Amino acid sequence: MSKQDSSTLRLVFPQWQGGDNPPYYLGARLLAWLAPPAKGPVEEVPVDVPTDTPLLLENDMCGRSVLVKQIHNAQHIIERHNPASIAVLGGDCLVSLVPFAWLAEKYGEKLGILWIDTHPDVQTPAQYKNAHAHVLGALTGHGDQDLTSAIKKPVGAKNIMIAGIHDPLPYEAEFIAEHGIHTCSPQLVRDGAQPVMQWLNQSGIDVLAIHLDLDVLDPHNFRSVLFAKPGRGKHDFGDVAEGKLNIPDVLKLVKAVMTEKQVVGMTIAEHLPWDALNLQEMMKQLPLLG
Repeated sequence: MSKQDSSTLRLVFPQWQGGDNPPYYLGARLLAWLAPPAKGPVEEVPVDVPTDTPLLLENDMCGRSVLVKQIHNAQHIIERHNPASIAVLGGDCLVSLVPFAWLAEKYGEKLGILWIDTHPDVQTPAQYKNAHAHVLGALTGHGDQDLTSAIKKPVGAKNIMIAGIHDPLPYEAEFIAEHGIHTCSPQLVRDGAQPVMQWLNQSGIDVLAIHLDLDVLDPHNFRSVLFAKPGRGKHDFGDVAEGKLNIPDVLKLVKAVMTEKQVVGMTIAEHLPWDALNLQEMMKQLPLLG
């Protein structure tokens, strides 16, 4: 049942506050427009349209109160549908928090999380103010209470694989090592992802939730990601790791794991369509349109 069916809830979640990056809003809406037609129910989590008003920094987390409200709204929607599987179109990476927490509660120790991302997303407000970098850590039960309170059944580290990661920050590397989270480098993904396949066969999981952060893709080849922002400077993003995979690499990996396990969760996150955004802004200033 890795293909979508009538029991798959499609959740459109144009959250941008988790990354404090308004273009994620348009990115999620374009994903919803581009996606194949849904065979099951479609819901949208209410998210305020971005304005010029900056988000508040609340107790070391940017937009905390807004994010808590969106977490509760997403929980209510999912509980109402009680789906067997969930597909999420976001938004920043925090959109996976509630859907994956739901799946963890539903499937227990049989659920594994394949986190396809350049970054592990295990930080806390002590390291970084934007909560989209906290989500995987929260799913394990570690981190800020406003996020971990949404996790009724934390996911054990043995049930998590991060694929596409490279050059983590010191805190991230320490967290991964301390908790024993499995990883697979971009090169190993390209070479057949043997660490991923071995993990699938040895972990005891039966079903998978897959999180795909599009910034795992090489920004030189896929332009709708943060690191492909037009006119960016070399050091504009704090010299954090940038994606090294391409779309065929990701598809090959996902197809391989689908032959081994049932996929019950699928998130696509952090779509930043820079050209569409700039065109949209231009059209606002053209005669008879803006």
